Amino acid sequence: METRRELIDAVAARYHAATRSEKRDILDEFAKVTGFHRKHAIRVLRKFRASPEPPKPPPRSRFYDEAAETALIILWEAADRMCGKRLKEAIPVLVEAMERHGHLKLDAEVRPRLLAMSAATMDRRLQHIREAGNQRRRRSRINTPLRKSIAVRTFAGWDDPAPGFFEMDFVAHCGTSVAGSHVHSLVLTDIASGWTEGAAMVMKEQTLVTATVESIRRKLLFPILGLDVDNDSTFINETVLTYCRDRKIELTRCRPYKKNDQAWIEQKNGAVVRRMVGYGRLEGIGMATVLTKLHEAARLYVNFFQPSFKLKSKKREGARIIKKYFTPATPYLRLLANDRVSTESKEQLRRVFDGLDPVLLLNDIREAQRTLAQMEVGTETKQSEVTSLGVKHFVESLSTAWRDGEVRPTHRKRTSARGPRTWRTRVDPFEKVRPLIEQWLNEKPDTTAKHIFHRLQEHSSEPFQPGQLRTLQRQVKEWRSEIVRQLVLGGGNEPLNETVGIGSTIP
Repeated sequence: METRRELIDAVAARYHAATRSEKRDILDEFAKVTGFHRKHAIRVLRKFRASPEPPKPPPRSRFYDEAAETALIILWEAADRMCGKRLKEAIPVLVEAMERHGHLKLDAEVRPRLLAMSAATMDRRLQHIREAGNQRRRRSRINTPLRKSIAVRTFAGWDDPAPGFFEMDFVAHCGTSVAGSHVHSLVLTDIASGWTEGAAMVMKEQTLVTATVESIRRKLLFPILGLDVDNDSTFINETVLTYCRDRKIELTRCRPYKKNDQAWIEQKNGAVVRRMVGYGRLEGIGMATVLTKLHEAARLYVNFFQPSFKLKSKKREGARIIKKYFTPATPYLRLLANDRVSTESKEQLRRVFDGLDPVLLLNDIREAQRTLAQMEVGTETKQSEVTSLGVKHFVESLSTAWRDGEVRPTHRKRTSARGPRTWRTRVDPFEKVRPLIEQWLNEKPDTTAKHIFHRLQEHSSEPFQPGQLRTLQRQVKEWRSEIVRQLVLGGGNEPLNETVGIGSTIP
């Protein structure tokens, strides 16, 4: 129809200006093109008249003057800035109430105009007021062309990559407030093996990011092939892009506000970094230095001695999601089993592994954690006066560390000023017969505490009540625990009765 209308407009002007013979030719041509009957074509062309340009309507008189608009603004504020449809219904009540209490006095001409104003007119008159009072900053998009030039990679985009493709993210050690300056951890996780690297940063800055990544790249025993980052401006900038381009590292990014696109690094942020460092606030170069020592020990301990799960498949059956995992393995073993890792890199990994002591690494981690716990802002801990007693003492304490509860100093809760109770409240009923009990245990270590208790009742002159059996059972259990610890940790050549006694304090 639109095409026909354009054709009628074009032909009708010629038809009215033509002579009789010319009209016949124009009519024949028009009927052939449009398919109209000849009589219908005549009627269509005759009805057409060149429509003159419609006159402009006279300007509308301004019905709602400045007084009505001012009154509307006052009532809108008094109504807590509600929308026009609600404000339309609230104005009669508000006007009456405000006039009754002397807050408003409308002129006789303003009142009917205000009450007759429609909801749409109210919204239209208040539009510039709302925009002026709502000066919210739009979310800035820094380097939008640069951001668009970096490819987006989702969680499903990882199709069994070779070792060397890392996800990278920040962990902020800010405590309960992000205000002020605080230390960050830059974390990298390899998709194929789960190899995790961490480094302390005093502040977030793009040049420091490239310098930190370069230091990590030199420590790695296999090359970095790709980096997948979030949309933080510290990662998306010309400095990082140029660094990756010069070293032939593929740079990709996740989708904004889609943290599951970086599920690998998010999992390591909690399972490795938060587990090691905790949630306290770290500030200054001193804490960053201690955090660096913690990351140095943790990278070797986690990557060489901590097996982790890796997702094998995931499928949905109705409301159920069934996940299957590979057998847990350390990142070190995954790299050795991967055919895409060079033989030279595997030999270097084996040499590093042969020289590592997991207990020494764990001791270094605990020492760094203890130092961080002492330095945390506002943290009070009894460990402030404790110094390192060496690896030997640390190894000896492994069998009884569980008794103290939380073993990580960075995760311990504040203790009371008195501390744990270490004194006895009652006299030990077996103090006088302890040599006899030790003699029986050395002669027959597998004898039960109950059997010893019955023998004491028969052979000892001291009266023992049945309720004291539990005390003897605890002391015998401590004796056996110490013997087991000596057998496991060494020192078993000394006589057992000279090494530990019943009821002695276990360190």
